[in-house]
Amino acid sequence: MPQTFHLALLIHAHQPCGNFEHVLEKAYVDSYLPFLQHLEGHPDVHLGLHYSGPLLIWIEQHRPEYFDRLRKLVESGQVELVGGGFYEPILVSIPPEDQLEQITRLACYLEKHFGQRPSGAWLAERVWEPQLPTALAAANVAYTLVDDMHFLAAGFEPEELFGAYIAEDRGKSVWFYPGQKALRYLVPFGKVAEVITYLRDAASVHPGGVAAMGDDMEKFGVWPGTHDHCYKDGWLSDFFTALDKNSSWLNVCTPGEYLASHIPLGRADLPTASYTEMMEWVFPTRVRQRYHAVLQEFASRPEVLAFLRGGSWRGFFRKYPESNLLHKKMLRVSARIAATPAPTCDQCEKQAEELAQARDLLLRAQCNDAYWHGIFGGIYAPHLRTDPWRNLIRAEAIADHLTPGALAPRVEMLDYDADGANELLFTAPEFQALLKPGDGGTLAALDFRPAAATLVNSIFRRPEAYHTRLRDAANASATSAVASIHEQTRVKEPGLERFLRYDRWPRHAFRILIFDPSRTPADYEALELREAAAFAGSPYTVKNSAAASAELFYADSLLVHDKTKATAPRLVLFKNFSFNPCPKGFEVVCEIRLKLKELLGKPVAVGIESIINLLAPAEPDRFFETPNGRRNLRFSGTLPAPILRMEDGWQRVRVLLHAPLAEGFWVAPIETVSESEEGFERVYQGSQILAVWRPPLTAQKVWSSRLVWRLESF
Repeated sequence: MPQTFHLALLIHAHQPCGNFEHVLEKAYVDSYLPFLQHLEGHPDVHLGLHYSGPLLIWIEQHRPEYFDRLRKLVESGQVELVGGGFYEPILVSIPPEDQLEQITRLACYLEKHFGQRPSGAWLAERVWEPQLPTALAAANVAYTLVDDMHFLAAGFEPEELFGAYIAEDRGKSVWFYPGQKALRYLVPFGKVAEVITYLRDAASVHPGGVAAMGDDMEKFGVWPGTHDHCYKDGWLSDFFTALDKNSSWLNVCTPGEYLASHIPLGRADLPTASYTEMMEWVFPTRVRQRYHAVLQEFASRPEVLAFLRGGSWRGFFRKYPESNLLHKKMLRVSARIAATPAPTCDQCEKQAEELAQARDLLLRAQCNDAYWHGIFGGIYAPHLRTDPWRNLIRAEAIADHLTPGALAPRVEMLDYDADGANELLFTAPEFQALLKPGDGGTLAALDFRPAAATLVNSIFRRPEAYHTRLRDAANASATSAVASIHEQTRVKEPGLERFLRYDRWPRHAFRILIFDPSRTPADYEALELREAAAFAGSPYTVKNSAAASAELFYADSLLVHDKTKATAPRLVLFKNFSFNPCPKGFEVVCEIRLKLKELLGKPVAVGIESIINLLAPAEPDRFFETPNGRRNLRFSGTLPAPILRMEDGWQRVRVLLHAPLAEGFWVAPIETVSESEEGFERVYQGSQILAVWRPPLTAQKVWSSRLVWRLESF
C-alpha cells in the first residue's frame, strides 16, 4: 500500500498597525470571513492559520463572532493556530528581549482566547538569519516555515525539499519547513487541476513526504481580482473539494500534525534570506534592474536560479534612510525604556502601568510594514510610517517622565542613525529634534511631544525599478486573466508618469538654497532651482552647542551664475539654531548669516526650506491658512510672507512660519509615485516651503535673516 503524501498549509493574515479602518473592514469582508466560511465546509482539510496581533485585536473588537467560529475549528483539530511576534516585527531587527516579549505575548493571547498555546511561529516576511534558532527556542517555539529558496541557497537539491529539517544555533534548535514557491504561485493563480497534478507528481517521487506552503490569506480575496476568482468563480471551493476527493493518497494536515508523526530529514544550516521577491526589492534600483534582467535570462534554467539570490532584508536601511532613521529611533527607545528605573514604592502601581504602556507602544512600533518597500506601500505609505513614529514619541516621553532629571532640556552628540557621522539630538519636555551637521546642517526629524506628532516626516523621491514599467504601462494591452500580484501593472489614475520627479537632497528641514534670482516657483516645484550644492548639502562644522542651541558654519566658493571655483566669490554661511518653549508649544529659530570676502557681481536669491507633512492633503481639517481662505495641502504656488500658517485638526497641531522681510513663500507638494497591491498610486508626502529673500549682496558683504517655526497644540 503506497504511503500517504502530506500537504501542510500555513496561511498568514496580517494588517499593519495604523492601517485605515475601511481597509481592515474590506479585507475582513472580502477575504478573512469567506476563507473561514469555505474552510468550515471541508472538515477534512486541516491547516495552520496565523493572524498577527494587530489584526486579532481589530477582529476581537469589531467582529467577535469570528473568534467563535475560529475557536470551533481549533477545538475540532481542523485548524492549528500558529504564533509569532505579536505586532509582526522582523525578528532579526529588534533586541533579544523584545523578540521574546513579542512571541510570548502572541502565544499568551492565543492561549487565552482559543485554549491552545501555539507550538509554531510565523516569521514576518520569512526573513531568516542563522542566529534565529536561539531566539525561537528561548520563546519555546518548536517550528517555523521559510521558503524553498532559503534551502536552495544553502545547497539543497529540489528533491530534498519534501520534509522538515532541524536548524541549530549554539546548541538551540528549531524545526522548519521549506515552503514550496511553486505552490505559492499555483495557489490560487493556477488551475486546481494543476495543483493536484503537482502534488501527485511529488507524491510519486516522495512517498510519505510533505509539500509545505506558507503564504498570505490576502491573496484569497484582497489582492486585485482575487475575490471574484476565489469566491464568485469558485476557485477556493473547487480547491478544497479536490483535496477531499484525493484524500485516499493525500493528507491535508496542519504543520504540527505532520511533525508529531515524523522525524526530521536532517540538519539544515541556512544563510540569511527571505522570499525571492523580497531579496530583489531590497537591491538599489540600478542593481535591482540588472539582477532582474539576469533572473529573466535564466528563467528557464532552475539549476542556475538556485545559485542566484538577492540581498539581505537589512539592506532596506541603506536603500531607504527614512527606514534606517525610524529603526534607530526604535532601538534607542527600546534601550531607553529598558534603562528606566524601577517604580518607587509610593507610586508603584501608577508608574508600573505607565512603563507597561511605554513597552506596548514600543512593540507596536516594531510592526514591520513601515520599514521596507516592495509591491506593498511600506515606507511610502505616510499613515503606516507615521504610526510607529507616534508610538515611539509617546513611549520615549513616558520613559523620560519616569526617569529623574530626564525632563531637563539637553543636547547629545552621537551617531544617532549609525551612518558614521555625529548628529546633535536636542530633547526637552516639548520636543525632540535631530540636527544633522553632515547634511547641510538640517533637521532630519522634529517631534512635537504634546501632540505626539513628527513634523518633517517626508521621503526622498528616488528612482524605483518599477518606474520604467509605469512609463511603459500605457502601451501595454489589457488582460482579463487573474495574475499574481507580483506580475500586475495597474494604475489608480492616468498620467502618473508626469509626477516622476527625483530629489537632489534628503527631505530635511532648514536647508539653505542659494540660487539665481531668475528662477521661479515653477522651477522650485520641478526641482530645477539649480541651487549652490555646497551650501545646501555639504557637511557643516559645529562651532558650539548647548542644551537648546547650536551654531554651525560652512565656507566655500559660491557657485551660482555658472561660476567656476576659480572665479566664484568666497562665502561663509553661519546657521544658528535655538529651541525655545512658548505657550502651548515651542519655537525653532534658524538664523543665518552670509559673509562674503568680496561683493557679488550679480544678485542671488536665498531660501530657507521647510518640509512639513500633515499627512492627509484633502481632509478639511488640514490646510494652509491664506489671505484668500483655507487652501488644500496640495497647494502649489506662492503665498505671502512674512507669516504662513498651517493647521492639522487630526493631530491638533498648528504650525506658524515666520520669515521676516522675506518676499514670499514658494510652496509645492512632495508627491511620490509608488507601487502598492492595488496598483501605482500618487502619494502626498508633505509640502516643501521655501521662504525666499533677495539679499543686497552686490552692495554689502554681510547679510542675515531668520526663519521661525512655532508649534502649538490645541
